Amino acid sequence: MAETREFEVIVYGATGYTGRLVAEHLLKTYGAAGDLAWAIAGRSEAKLKEVRELIGAPATLPLIVADATDPASLQSMVKRTKVMLTTVGPFQLYGTPLVAACAAAGTDYVDITGESHWVAAMQDAHDAAAAQSGARLVFSCGFDSIPFDLGVYFVQRRASEVFGAPAPRVRGRVRGVRGGPSGGTLASGMATRAAAEADPAIAALRANPFALTPGFEGPAQPEEAVYEDPVTGSWVAPFIMAKTNTKTVHRSNYLMGHPWGRDLRYDELLMIDAPPKDGESPSLGFDVHSTPKPGEGPSREAREAGFYDLLFIAEAADGRTVRTAVKGDRDPGYGSTSRMLGESAVCLARDVPRSVTPGGCWTTASAMAEPLTARLKANAGITFTVEA
Repeated sequence: MAETREFEVIVYGATGYTGRLVAEHLLKTYGAAGDLAWAIAGRSEAKLKEVRELIGAPATLPLIVADATDPASLQSMVKRTKVMLTTVGPFQLYGTPLVAACAAAGTDYVDITGESHWVAAMQDAHDAAAAQSGARLVFSCGFDSIPFDLGVYFVQRRASEVFGAPAPRVRGRVRGVRGGPSGGTLASGMATRAAAEADPAIAALRANPFALTPGFEGPAQPEEAVYEDPVTGSWVAPFIMAKTNTKTVHRSNYLMGHPWGRDLRYDELLMIDAPPKDGESPSLGFDVHSTPKPGEGPSREAREAGFYDLLFIAEAADGRTVRTAVKGDRDPGYGSTSRMLGESAVCLARDVPRSVTPGGCWTTASAMAEPLTARLKANAGITFTVEA
């Protein structure tokens, strides 16, 4: 992308709930007339004007009309920006034309998908074109999967300092969380379930932790079950997002040339106080009963009352461990996700030259781990700390 682009970031889906939060974050952090050139985009100009007014942006904030069902409008839009940021999901239903347009135009791309079978399809279809055009396509830039992807990166960096080498075993543990997944996340889950029922290959891909590492199959991974984990120091139970996040972590290791070893074993589980009683199902880590519908969301007070606390334990072959934590000060599905996505786009636009991260399909850790961590700490209310 040698030519000068009109914008650094376009927020596509700004008329939706999460997209509006992204726009609100960019406005608060970078202003509307500052040195960050950005715009909001969606299907309806009238609704875009409403959003612009609602977030308190001036009338000079540019609006772009584009529709996921109109490839020509997408192609026109992506040619105007360095980075295309999108919240328009389920991505398996609405995201493919935008990825294709970015790959062809040399436009960088970030989203918040947790639909790993769709990510695998996008890798197969567009990695070569993106490598040729220079487009960096970075998937899963929200709670799926940044805190876990960068959490493993951070704990492995600590393990290398303490042990002299990365750890072959990492435990990701959800120590605490308040707030539900977004309505869009559950809609994506329903779309994925329907797709898996129609195509058994999708179910097999969802079950494979190495589904995003073409040509590489690592060792058997730890079982996702309820048990008392002496290393963690608590009982543990399955976590609803683990199947997506573990694939992302293994892809990061793969893309970086396996710095954490080709035999890495990694799992994500929810820490619980005691084993479930007979007939009870363990919590999956979220209150899914109060999740809003797609396009809706919790109040500002509810978002600001939310949080998450993630523990990462790296274990050396001799049993020594180091522990780190990643914590967010907003609810994971909306408040934190919107800020992570916005900072991912700005980071890709400003901090990561193509000589460092060339065109292709990436994860956040493999594409921009250090500069993104810095931006998240400065602007997104996320902390990365060493505990032991």
